[in-house]
Amino acid sequence: MRKQVESVSSERRSYLSAIRRRRSLIIICKIAIIIAFLGLWQLGGTMGWINSFILSSPLRMMDSIFSLAMDGELWYHIWVTTYEVVLGFLLGTALGVFIAICLWAWPFARQVLEPYLVVLNSLPKIALGPVFIVWFGAGPTSIIAITIAISVVVTIMEVLNGFIHTDEATLTLLRSMGATKMGLLTKVVIPANIPTIVNSLKVSVGMSWVGVIVGEFLVSRAGLGYLVVYGSQVFKMDLVMGTVLILAIECTIMYLLVSLLEKRVRVEE
Repeated sequence: MRKQVESVSSERRSYLSAIRRRRSLIIICKIAIIIAFLGLWQLGGTMGWINSFILSSPLRMMDSIFSLAMDGELWYHIWVTTYEVVLGFLLGTALGVFIAICLWAWPFARQVLEPYLVVLNSLPKIALGPVFIVWFGAGPTSIIAITIAISVVVTIMEVLNGFIHTDEATLTLLRSMGATKMGLLTKVVIPANIPTIVNSLKVSVGMSWVGVIVGEFLVSRAGLGYLVVYGSQVFKMDLVMGTVLILAIECTIMYLLVSLLEKRVRVEE
């Protein structure tokens, strides 16, 4: 019996070791792809294979970013964009979940409004940017409003779909035992759809960044979107590409934070 236990334990250790090696290999490959891409990009600019004025290069981008950072301007623009994204993301998610709860609790309203939600989801809400600027003025408020408009409908549809497809047998059983709608919502529907809500956050992250950058393109005089517009207007492609790189890093960090939340939720389940 002891030999069998040792054999099984040894096999399990080998299995876990193989999983760790695979994860390490995946991380190494991801980093290698980034390094190879940046290296080829820099080499292409140095050797004249590409036009560095149009496509910039990693070293020129880093020089532009470093100059802005030393002047203190970069941190201000990063703060403005991050503030707008986080606020729009949180408000859009909260509003979307709240509306999804209301529509789940009121099936008549859900059936009436469902076609309009589909239309709003397919509507290019970026086209409404000038409308929000007229309504809320040329400032951060209109940018946050655009962000909420872009992310809220996706959140509503994602969360509402999860609520609707909650196990009906469980709901029917609890109704037969006298459970109220509020009880069903707090004890069954929401707990069963925590992964769905967290997954909707992953979608909202990208949509929130889209909303903020579009808003800054239209109206802002500060933020990373403003730097992109300014750089393109004065033909400073180093500034444009460097700002895009910062945006990619910030988006990745925010997405990873949501992914960590998702993993924690799954572990607690």
